[in-house]
Amino acid sequence: MKGKDNSVFLISLIVVFSISLWGILAPEGFGQVANGLFAFLTDKFGWFYLLAMFFFVIFMFGIAVSKFGQIRLGDDDSKPEYSYISWFAMLFSAGMGIGLVFWGVAEPLNHFMAPMNMEAGTSEAANFAIYTSFFHWGIHPWANYSVIALALAYMQFRKGKPGLISSIFIPLLGEEKVKGPIGKTIDILAIFATVAGVATSLGLGVLQINGGLNYLFGIPINTTVSIIIIVTVTVLFMISAVSGLDKGIKFLSNANIGLATILMILALIVGPTVMILNSLTNGLGMYLGNIIQESMNLEPFGDNSWFGGWRIFYWAWWIAWAPFVGVFIARISKGRTIREFIIGVTLVPALGSFVWFAIFGTIGINLGPEIASEAIQVTETAFFVVMKHMPYGNLISMIAVLLLCTFFVTSADSATFVLGMLSSNGDLNPSTQKKLIWGTIQSLMAFSLMMAGGLSVLQIASIAAAFPFAIVMVFACFSLLKALKEDSVNTEKSSKKIAS
Repeated sequence: MKGKDNSVFLISLIVVFSISLWGILAPEGFGQVANGLFAFLTDKFGWFYLLAMFFFVIFMFGIAVSKFGQIRLGDDDSKPEYSYISWFAMLFSAGMGIGLVFWGVAEPLNHFMAPMNMEAGTSEAANFAIYTSFFHWGIHPWANYSVIALALAYMQFRKGKPGLISSIFIPLLGEEKVKGPIGKTIDILAIFATVAGVATSLGLGVLQINGGLNYLFGIPINTTVSIIIIVTVTVLFMISAVSGLDKGIKFLSNANIGLATILMILALIVGPTVMILNSLTNGLGMYLGNIIQESMNLEPFGDNSWFGGWRIFYWAWWIAWAPFVGVFIARISKGRTIREFIIGVTLVPALGSFVWFAIFGTIGINLGPEIASEAIQVTETAFFVVMKHMPYGNLISMIAVLLLCTFFVTSADSATFVLGMLSSNGDLNPSTQKKLIWGTIQSLMAFSLMMAGGLSVLQIASIAAAFPFAIVMVFACFSLLKALKEDSVNTEKSSKKIAS
């Protein structure tokens, strides 16, 4: 391995360890800095987050319907490596994963009991809850992922460049600058955002698995159980990561989709089926009818605390996840056309999220304000509190805990794979050693910060640190557009030569 290949790896390790150590040894000081920075960004730059995310949606669909949509991510004769089912399963597992189980009941019930500018617990609040959950987990986050994923897949497979975030900027900056400090800084930022984001989700996953085991089997919620859970799952995702993309991650992702489908069908049958279908239909109508207005909705003359606490928080969180999910989606998308890619990465997963929130949100809301208030007291157990009031609730909860475990493993080994790529000069098949190192660091960081009570603080810190990434992603769009225009011109010239 050349020395230059290891610089990003070593600097990233130092940055990650330093910030983790700060969060563990001085959680209060770390929390104050993180909260202060995040409050400043959401208060002063909320408008920027909203405009950036809406721009990503418009840009992606603009590219899809343009003449560039027929360009293939690879050589003109290349074919996709994975079937549609495996492709959707892997990108959905990496992009949402634990979050869906964690928030599937909790978010709609939070909006139901504390809606914006309306009375809690009413039918109006219920409609607001479903529609708002659709909006936060719909097309916007996936369009945001697509910006990095499409640009990187194009540069990797069409242009033969390394699988690094910095490669996206070759059309704008030139290859020499990208290989220098600017490119390395971009790649280090990407690694930090990935480690911080995934470590937080893994910590939350451990808390929810423990909550589910406590509800189902009376297993206590304590440090010892958390250690057992995190060690068990770490061993599982290490095995999966080491076995490679085609075996471990693909197999687990397919299992995720199977379990999630069983869970949704079972919940749809035992829940208020007609109400769920009505809720899905109404929520979709509200979503499509208001997407432009809601994309830029703020309170310029009033209190913006709701937007800061929910929408801007989510938009910033999705941007923080974009490097990790984008790199992974790019890696599994070789051979797709750009149009096929954008439709597959934005519309299909968004539809899956709509169905999920319609089912579990409606079940929770249908139980009434009293149970909703009880459920949202502790986010990680909200799902189980609601399910104990349902027929076959124990069975549904057991499947949910199993799904949490498989989502946990898939997110962790996908991230381990991506971190290995980013710290190995874009190697599409990083070494087992690098994957093991990053896997261990992720788990240790998640556990340490969980014990220090710093998980939510780390989440806020990673979101604040990801603010520059929103700017990076806007420039990524223009870099991709420049490359696509050059590609199109070259293709037209080649066609004319062949014709003559």
